[in-house]
Amino acid sequence: MEKLRVAVIGFGFMGKTHARNILNSNRMELTAIVDNRIDSISQVSGNIDTGEIPPEILAGISKYDNVDTCFAEALPDAVFVCVHTFSHYEIAIKALKQGLHVFIEKPFVLNVEEGERLIAEAKNRNLKLSVGHVVRYMPAYVKLHELYRNQTYGKLKSVSMTRFSGIPGWGEWDRLRKDFGSSGGGLFDLVIHDIDFLHYMLGMPDRVESKTVPGMLSNHDYVSAYWYYNRHDAFVKVEGGLTFHRKFPFEAAFRVSFEDASAVWSSSSGREMKIADNGTLQTIALEDAKEGYVTEAEQFAASIINNDNLACTAESALNTVKLCYKHII
Repeated sequence: MEKLRVAVIGFGFMGKTHARNILNSNRMELTAIVDNRIDSISQVSGNIDTGEIPPEILAGISKYDNVDTCFAEALPDAVFVCVHTFSHYEIAIKALKQGLHVFIEKPFVLNVEEGERLIAEAKNRNLKLSVGHVVRYMPAYVKLHELYRNQTYGKLKSVSMTRFSGIPGWGEWDRLRKDFGSSGGGLFDLVIHDIDFLHYMLGMPDRVESKTVPGMLSNHDYVSAYWYYNRHDAFVKVEGGLTFHRKFPFEAAFRVSFEDASAVWSSSSGREMKIADNGTLQTIALEDAKEGYVTEAEQFAASIINNDNLACTAESALNTVKLCYKHII
């Protein structure tokens, strides 16, 4: 099978993560890296350790400081857009108009109209446009969705999801403090993970009650919200933010109660989920969370090669953006 030729645009934490997985893929070939700091490219760390690329392999990949030259010379079939949010639309629309399939990191866009234009462009050109809501693919959340979908322990009674981090200090985050609000802040860059997963699992809530607190990146760097559904009375809470000091340890977690058992998971002990009923406490072993990045990339590639439906469509991701706005309007 001939591999897809892929360019990674933006080589921060997410660009490095996707580049590493593309290099290990049987479906994709990493043909280029694009970054405006190409002379000083480095392997940036983030909240999850996704591994390093051997320097000798990284040195052998073509590098560009602009997308136009990359598209003309590297001739990719698809691109992974891993730049900061405010540049998503500009780069993605250019790639689509070049006839390239596009995987774009979350948040899809901050401007809903821009998202609608990207979706229309991809549809008109019969191109795949997917968004990196990786939590949908992470083992703990995949297992939770399975328990909910199959009603393994009965109907859902309550779910509480949390996600906390210190203010990011890697990559260009320090510079973005000067461009206040441009990244979307804690709501659109961090808490969106749980908002998207709950939207994916439970559907759009009928009503949202939310409190937000400003921080160093936006006016909504901390979020605490309750969701309400007319079709069921499950208690749904989302809370998280990055208003803490830089060295504050990252943690994502959920606590879920079904009719017949309760489940708890935390990234601090990420390879196991606890299930409790009134008589027993069992531990479910899980794969490493970073496998979610592998799965989402492979599914994107498979959707192009086999013309399959995407697991995370741009339409779904845009609805998540709209839902985020319900937390501040």
